[in-house]
Amino acid sequence: MELSRREVLAAVLAGSGLAGAGLAAGVAGPAAAAAPAAVVRNRVYTVTARNTATSTVYPKAEFRGLWAASVVNIDWPSRAGLSASAQQAELRSLLDLARKRNLNAVLLQVRPTADRMWKSTLAEPWSKYLTGTQGKDPGYDPLAYAITEAHKRGLSLHAWINPFRVAMDTNLNSLVSSHPARTNSTWSFAYGGKRYYNPGIPAVRNFVRSVVVDLARNYGVDGIHFDDYFYPYPVAGQAIPDAAAYAAHKGTFTSVASWRRNNIDVFVRDTKAALKAVKPRIAFGISPFGIWRNSSSSSLGSATSGLESYSALYADSRKWVKEGWVDYITPQLYWPQGYAVANYNVLVDWWAKQVAGTSVKLYTGEAAYKVGDASPAGWLDPNELRDHLTKARGVAAVRGHCFYNTTAFRTNKLNAIGILAAKHYARPALPVPFPQLNAGRPATPVIKSAVREGTGVRLTWTSGTTGEDPTLIAIWRWESTGSVVPYIQSTATYLRAVPRRTAGTQSWLDTGAVLGRTYWYMIQSVSQTGMDSANATCIFIRA
Repeated sequence: MELSRREVLAAVLAGSGLAGAGLAAGVAGPAAAAAPAAVVRNRVYTVTARNTATSTVYPKAEFRGLWAASVVNIDWPSRAGLSASAQQAELRSLLDLARKRNLNAVLLQVRPTADRMWKSTLAEPWSKYLTGTQGKDPGYDPLAYAITEAHKRGLSLHAWINPFRVAMDTNLNSLVSSHPARTNSTWSFAYGGKRYYNPGIPAVRNFVRSVVVDLARNYGVDGIHFDDYFYPYPVAGQAIPDAAAYAAHKGTFTSVASWRRNNIDVFVRDTKAALKAVKPRIAFGISPFGIWRNSSSSSLGSATSGLESYSALYADSRKWVKEGWVDYITPQLYWPQGYAVANYNVLVDWWAKQVAGTSVKLYTGEAAYKVGDASPAGWLDPNELRDHLTKARGVAAVRGHCFYNTTAFRTNKLNAIGILAAKHYARPALPVPFPQLNAGRPATPVIKSAVREGTGVRLTWTSGTTGEDPTLIAIWRWESTGSVVPYIQSTATYLRAVPRRTAGTQSWLDTGAVLGRTYWYMIQSVSQTGMDSANATCIFIRA
């Protein structure tokens, strides 16, 4: 939406200036004088009025994430034992893929099996998926490198942590001697061919939480992310061996199942509180199994008939949302539309109802790795993921999507990723705002110039750090006659780039402008918490 000449002139005649017209004019920057009656080419305007239109085709803000798994080298590194430079090159390629597809976040698994991919003084060892040997220093700090490279590309980096899995086998002696699971032999149990920390032991929960807080305190990650593994997935004929822990720590609980759920509830609740104490602006999210409970088990459940996280994994994911123990929830909705057991559309609608009335953001977990599978048959349709996003964007509560896994996303089987990207990711998107994270608005960046450079246009601006620190600069450009002054954009229809804010004065070369045509350029700054600046600056030019 734009202000007409008549509206601008009326504002001038009324002497209302910036407050009345929603803009101010200047040459080198925003001016206090009332706006002129017509747009002046190459003059910088500060705009305060906002458009309120929305778009399901080009949403202004949307989480677009990519899970990168390190356990058993699923995604990164491609194999253990690569040199540091080879690992770094693979990581850059992964981030480049996300940027190329107009994603804006990567969730990097940095603690796959009670080990780590960052420097720490705590007892957990370096991950064997880096060097092939648990505890061996890879020669660099993978998490620090990932953060730096992600931010260079304007991507958010979330540290993905598996809370309780200790090893992909059951042998304690396969762990380094200093591993906490070996020095505290009662902390873990073997189940289903793997080893897990016991969430029923308070010391275990406290230790894992301390690992998470240590990471958050020392690294500039944009989010902390837990996956769906709390208690292990059930294995036929096997029982979780936690009777001793139940006897010692059950308190007033008379049901093992309720006690187990409470153990996870307490862990999630206390982790959120601990994170906010050290990094109040960090986003905390979980990607639980997609079905909480079936309607046959609870009147509050979904019209599905699959495995339930509530009873199988002791993960009361609905409660976490209702209690506000997470900032975002990314249920793994890894089924096609129309699948009777777990219909994607049914689950999207169900989860949307659960976040209603809360501050929790809902993102859908998308199964890129399932594309091409013969069962359920829906995965043979190359348009399935595209149609998932069409459905999800039509539900107002859904604020984004996340794709598992990177390898499948890159492989692009059936061209499913290409199809969905062409339909839904033709423009970049800003991060979803989290005003609840003690977040204010960042300073408004000021356009200095927009001048022809070769066959493009060089846009230059300055940005300050008053208020919330700006981390991104949103740049819009659209062709116009210049007869009206624009409102602040509310969609990504004309969003061209979202570079990282790296200095007080920066520039961007627009190679898409056609020389001789006239355009508006508009910029805003965006904080780590997704809050945009209160104002925007814009300039009308002939390229």
